[in-house]
This record gives sequence, C-alpha cells and structure tokens, in this order.
Amino acid sequence: MSGTHGLLVAGIDSSTQSCTVEIRRADDGALLGSGGAPHPVTHPPVSEQDPARWWSALTAALAAACADAGIDAGDIDAVSVGAQCHGMVVLDADDTVVRPAKLWNDTTSGPQAARLVAEYGAANWVAAIGLTPSAALTVTKLAWLAEHEPANLARLRTVLLPHDYLTFRLTGEKVTDRSEASGTGYYAAAQGRWLTEILERFVSADLNWAAALPRVLGPDETAGTVQASAAAELGLRTDVMVGAGGGDQHLGALGLGLRPGDVAYSFGTSGVVLTTTPDSVHDTSGWVDGVADAAGGYLPLVCTLNCTKVTDTFARVLGVTPPELGDLALAADPSRRRPVLVAYLDGERSPARPAAEGLLAGLTTDLTREDFALAVVEGVISGIVRGHQALTGAGIATGGEIVAAGGGARSTAYRQVLADQLGRPVHTRDAPEATARGACVQAAAVLTGRPVTRVRDAWCPPTTSTIEPRVERAVGLDPRYTPLADWRGADRPS
Repeated sequence: MSGTHGLLVAGIDSSTQSCTVEIRRADDGALLGSGGAPHPVTHPPVSEQDPARWWSALTAALAAACADAGIDAGDIDAVSVGAQCHGMVVLDADDTVVRPAKLWNDTTSGPQAARLVAEYGAANWVAAIGLTPSAALTVTKLAWLAEHEPANLARLRTVLLPHDYLTFRLTGEKVTDRSEASGTGYYAAAQGRWLTEILERFVSADLNWAAALPRVLGPDETAGTVQASAAAELGLRTDVMVGAGGGDQHLGALGLGLRPGDVAYSFGTSGVVLTTTPDSVHDTSGWVDGVADAAGGYLPLVCTLNCTKVTDTFARVLGVTPPELGDLALAADPSRRRPVLVAYLDGERSPARPAAEGLLAGLTTDLTREDFALAVVEGVISGIVRGHQALTGAGIATGGEIVAAGGGARSTAYRQVLADQLGRPVHTRDAPEATARGACVQAAAVLTGRPVTRVRDAWCPPTTSTIEPRVERAVGLDPRYTPLADWRGADRPS
C-alpha cells in the first residue's frame, strides 16, 4: 500500500545498547524519520538481556520513527532487522525463552572457547567455519550452558540469534541469514550448511540439532510477512514483507555502501575493522573472522571488545565529558613521549584474552592531562589498527577508502588518531545509523525485487568529512605498543 510518500521501508538496528529504527523511501532511500529506545545496560564479564526487552524497545522505536516521519505504521511496506551478533537465545517446546540471552560480549564462556580450540585445533576450526572460536561465538555459549545449566539445555528446542528472535516475533518463522549463521561457530558459509556434528561433539549428542536450527536465507530472500499478533502490537499491516535480516556490522556495510577494498572502522561498544570480498577467508592466525556478508559474499573482520566504553571510562576518571576528553587528546603535542594504554578493560576478544585487564605503562612525572587523553584514544585505536594489519596480512585487499562509522566516529580525536596511525585519509559517509540504513537497503531489495547489491550501490551515501594524517605525527603504531599488547593480566573469576 503506497501513500503520499510512495513505497516505504523500515530498517531496525537492535544493538547491545539500544534499538534504532529508520524509515526511508524504497525508490531512492531518502530518510523520512528515525526513532530509538534503550536496552538494559550490561556489565561484562556477565552480559545478558531478556529478549522481551528487545521487542518492547523495537515497539517504542518504531512508534517514535513513525511520529518523526509523520506517517502511520500502516504506511510501511517492508521491514528488515539487524542486531548484535552471536547472542544465544534458547526457546523451549512452546517457543518460550528459557533464560536471558547471553550476549556477544559475555566472556564467561572463555574456558569453553579455550577447550574447543584445544580439542579440535585452531586450523581445523578455521577450515570448517572460517574463524577460531572465542567467548563471543554462540557455540561457546551453548557449551557453557551444557556445563553450567544442563536442565536449561535439556529444555532447548530452538536456538536463535538476536535478529532471528525479532524476525521470529515479526513473522512466526524461524529463519536466519548467512551473515549471522557464519558467526555462530557451527555454520560453514563456503558450503552453505549447518555443522550439526560440531554441536553434537562439543555441546550435546542428545538433542536434535537439525530441528533446533533456523533456516538460512540468502540476502535477497524474504523471511515472510508480518503475522497478525505482531501487526496488532506494532500497527503494521499483515502483508508487510520482512527481509532476511543480518548482523549489525554486516548490514552496516550495506548501509555504508562498502565495496571490495574499502575498509570500515566501526566505533561503538566494540571496535570493528572490516572489508568485503567475494571470496571466503580462512585466517589461521586466529585474528580475522572470515564470516559471510549480507550481500552474497564475505565480510572478513576483526572485533575488539574495548572501544568507546574505554574513552567513556577515562573521561569519568578525569572528570570531563567524552567530547572534552577528545579535545584534550587533540591538544596534546604528538611529538612528546607519552604513556601507552593496553585497553583490555573488560578482557579482550582480539587477541583472545577474556580474563585480561588493562595496562597503562610509560608514566613519568611530566605527564599532562593532554598526554594522558591522547594515550587513551591511541590505546583504543591501536587495538583496532592491529586488526587492520591482520586483514592485510591475510591477503585481503585493503587499498580502498578508509571509512569511519559508528557513534565513536563523531569524535574528531578518534578519526585524527586513526589517520595518523594509518598515514591515510579517513572519511565519514552520510550514514550515522549505518546498520538501520543497511536494513532499509535489504528491505527495499525484497520489496522491489532488486538485488541487494544494486540497491546498496544506488544508495551509497555521500562523503561528509575527510581528515588527513598530521604531518608532524610519526606514522604507524607506537613501537612500544606491540610487546605490551599481549598483556594477559591477572586471571579474574568468571
């Protein structure tokens, strides 16, 4: 049903911290309105949320977006859901949530991740699924469930990811997509199949895993239409088409218009560096996750646990706001020797150090607040730049544009330090909510019958800023950083 605005699509981003909804025109991608609602705050190492809170946040965010756009929810013609990756949502025989979802940044399954790698071998994992299991992956969380909550595991009849759960609430269909499936630890993207044998070996041989796993959709397939119960709650029509959905970074790449060779740095709760490639990636170093993308190819990426929350923490310590911390960092003399921060405040994912703590080294009596602030920003950026180096080292093309995205990309300090360390210009594109925008791309594709790659390219957002590296700054990582970056810290109780 098209109204005065023509065909309309809604893109949903259900992230760790909040739900954001954008409403756009399906023909040209013009933004009409947006809205958001918060999720419960989590604190690793135990990071869990009730999936019902995702649904209530989606309901509120959609209503706010419709109000902002000046439309009724009934005017929307297609929707798609992007969400935080890896989280474990367990349903019983009645499709009731068994326990709060363990999120990607819950590190309590670190021991299980270490056991899985030790028993199967890192090279075998990379060959099978394209990456080495860390505490982030769903398979390790299921192994944790088997060891710590066997009664809840026995109730399991379906296991979903966060975006799968919201798509299920919308459509009644238990489906996922390649991008999300490839981050579970039990899906072979290159072969296009679930590896139930991994679940039987490392979680339980007593469950019917083939029946418990959702159907995997391609990027241009539809998950179905909105079921009556969801339509009544959200105000949508029951003929509204629902896209396959995807992981937040994967749909974010669509929203940014990322093409092979371009490298995106996403600064949020986590720090992610990624690119897109038509070929599968198998990095035996364990750094690069060779996951599938939301466009039919692959999205090799490196993810760190510690990003904007690090600068938020040290801003609090200094008694300033995060923007003021950035101003202090930019005011520092980059030629002065300053401390080095290994920013493993909540453990780390890349490298796999779930029990690590942060380390601040190189303190002297002439330390200034500006020096300290710059060291904090550099600590965050350096960890992600190491991931970029790993992408290049894996033979992946990374010579295109450097694009900064996510909430942290609003920080001039983040972008300037990144440009300094890479020795390359850093760009931003007009996609402040890249995941929600990418979900709109996917929704428009299924609505109009166009390939998602064609919509992605047609909607590629324009460049909004460019920062050049400072000539007075020595290019590259601080040479003191590398030997400190494998700091494990004292083991902390899980």
